[in-house]
Amino acid sequence: MEHNYSVVITTTSNQEQAEVLARSILGARLAACIQVQPIKSFYTWKGDQCCEAECLLLIKTKHDLYGQLAEHIRANHSYETPEIIELPIVQGSQPYLTWIDDSTL
Repeated sequence: MEHNYSVVITTTSNQEQAEVLARSILGARLAACIQVQPIKSFYTWKGDQCCEAECLLLIKTKHDLYGQLAEHIRANHSYETPEIIELPIVQGSQPYLTWIDDSTL
């Protein structure tokens, strides 16, 4: 199924980095809305099990902007391997989707 809109997920190590990244993404008009939530992540990194506090960014954007957005995240992220995952929005209210169009490139 083809989709025109998506939610892109990434994480940062703290609130300040999340806010700086969110503002830079919005400033580049690569997203219409970014929600930031504190989370606790359990993961394996270089063979070690880790548990860290992080911030989760839920980035609402257009599918066609994913490549530019992913590059922007990589260029402005402190992690060696940042999480950058695109989830399709298969349905949504038309006024909200129009707002995404109006707010992005």
